[in-house]
Amino acid sequence: MPPSMNDSPVCRGGWCWRVSVLCICTLFNLTSISALLRVQDSETRETKCLDGLWNFRADFSPSRKLGFDEEWFKNSLSQTGPVLTMPVPSSFNDLTQNKTLRDYVGWVWYDRDFFAPNSWYEPRSNNRIVLRFESVHYYAKVWLNGNFVVEHEGGHLPFEEEVTDLLVYDRSNRVTVAVNNTLDTFTLPPGQIVYKTDYKKFTYPPGYFVQEYEFDFFNYAGINRPVNLYTTPSRVYIQNITINATFTQTSDQVVTGILEFSVSVGGNSQDVGSDIKLYDRENYPVAQAWDTLSNVLRVPNVFLWWPYTMSDTPGYLYTLQVEVAIWNSKDIYRIPVGFRHVNWSHNQFFINNKPFYFAGFGRHEDYELRGRSTDHVHLVKDFNLIQWIGANSFRTSHYPYSEDIMDMCDKLGIVVIDESPAVGVKLKENFNNITLQKHMRMMSELIDRDKNRPSVVMWSVANEPASHLDESLQYFNAVITHTKQLDSSRPVTFASNKRPDNDKVVPLVDIISVNSYFSWYEDTGEYELIYDQVVSFLTSWYTTFNKPVIQMEYGADTIAGYHMDPPWIFTEEYQVEVLRHHHIAFDDLKRRFLVGELVWNFADFMTKQTVNRVVGNKKGIFTRQRQPKAAAHFLRERYLNLANNSETNGY
Repeated sequence: MPPSMNDSPVCRGGWCWRVSVLCICTLFNLTSISALLRVQDSETRETKCLDGLWNFRADFSPSRKLGFDEEWFKNSLSQTGPVLTMPVPSSFNDLTQNKTLRDYVGWVWYDRDFFAPNSWYEPRSNNRIVLRFESVHYYAKVWLNGNFVVEHEGGHLPFEEEVTDLLVYDRSNRVTVAVNNTLDTFTLPPGQIVYKTDYKKFTYPPGYFVQEYEFDFFNYAGINRPVNLYTTPSRVYIQNITINATFTQTSDQVVTGILEFSVSVGGNSQDVGSDIKLYDRENYPVAQAWDTLSNVLRVPNVFLWWPYTMSDTPGYLYTLQVEVAIWNSKDIYRIPVGFRHVNWSHNQFFINNKPFYFAGFGRHEDYELRGRSTDHVHLVKDFNLIQWIGANSFRTSHYPYSEDIMDMCDKLGIVVIDESPAVGVKLKENFNNITLQKHMRMMSELIDRDKNRPSVVMWSVANEPASHLDESLQYFNAVITHTKQLDSSRPVTFASNKRPDNDKVVPLVDIISVNSYFSWYEDTGEYELIYDQVVSFLTSWYTTFNKPVIQMEYGADTIAGYHMDPPWIFTEEYQVEVLRHHHIAFDDLKRRFLVGELVWNFADFMTKQTVNRVVGNKKGIFTRQRQPKAAAHFLRERYLNLANNSETNGY
């Protein structure tokens, strides 16, 4: 019989597997540095993309640690045994006909060969070379030419490490990545490995286990986002740029942009010269500073960054060009800048001092075949649908999204509630110090990545945690305090599915976000009850805490093509009625304290196999193939009417 999770750490039965797969936090010391600036080419920087077809091998050994025992990283993966061809970026789960690989839990291995340009060779250049991964789920360990480089925990944020001294020239290099998708008590999101033993009429093979988790989407895994090598100058280089772009407005409506900036440099940071220039959309210089790494630029008659429903020139972005130099070396980096201001009262949310009403979606990075990975085709299609339907916002449920998605939001004027991967935190044992430290680190990485984005107006620290437990208060007090210390310019929230009388964490947040499913999980089929229940429930949150409220999730599962009149659950007619009755309530409440409605979900998405999920979650307004259900046309009429009937076009 396999040992339980509480057995002593001896190597027998399933325990060795449990050490190497589950307790990954005890195998390695996390040494990765925080990934800072987005990868880009410039006059002083060069990028080499390592995306493409990689070799792939899952470790199917009982212990899941054969790859480490045999040191697969020391040679080409193809020399260790049979390999598959695996596209990077992608999730590996849906790309073969192998059920075992689709549902695989443990270590998988990737490698590929590449040549480094001779022009990068240090004696002939001034190059520092960095290897960067945009997202590997969940835990990654990386080698270059058999040498350990970096490891990282957390499946949705970038990490990088300098590899200047590990590259070779005039022959090929090999990068090897080991990826572990196991979720346990101490991961974010958490999970547990359940060993099945014989019980009554059920018989299981020895050591049989399943991965369980308390969130409602499939645990897609692999190298989900791009992999790049990039160069910076080695003598002096830009490490990070932090900006705060807001404005002042005089009584005669003259608007002046205020850009506070701070630049950190690496290499030789002594006697560094700088040239900081701000360009408008037409590439005309509008402000400049010299020989300073921290200062304020002022822009008369500035163009503000607006959501696309509030302006004829939405998503207006300036470009901040930062140049640092020392002796005969310099580095140049550019970041987009959107001047905008966010604030809130006890019953309203404001962008640039005008009321803003969130009207949009919860979403998932979820696509057929690709899993959690996206590409430019899906990216453009999704944003075209968002604008077609008239949505002005979405939440990055339930994890940080790719930087390509975030770039589009900045450019198009789509407002974002940026969420951490703390989903499924349902058990008392999840509120422990190990998880807390990881949660705070992930918030640090998320804020460091997205702090300069005008589209990001709010941080969400979790989705539907067990915020009714006493243990949650101290835990989330630490997370929320940490988040506000990192960024005091944006409000903090989390999505609650509790009640005002038992949620212990909501008093800590700035905006109340509520997930509720009237006439779906409660009073199923009785949509005539929705209005009274929504009004009563949301009003109770406001009267208890005197804070703005967002309906962060609501909706109903719908199988495209199913019809019945009178409406019946799972039909397209029923989904429309659920939305309709919610909207009647929302229209009354948004005059008082409701500041947003985000339907769940933008599109159907995959989940683990359960009897209440028919090939995934079907609450999408669009199908997984991005085709509209009847509710999409209904929602489009509402969102466009909200925009057209609003004096501010902010809904």
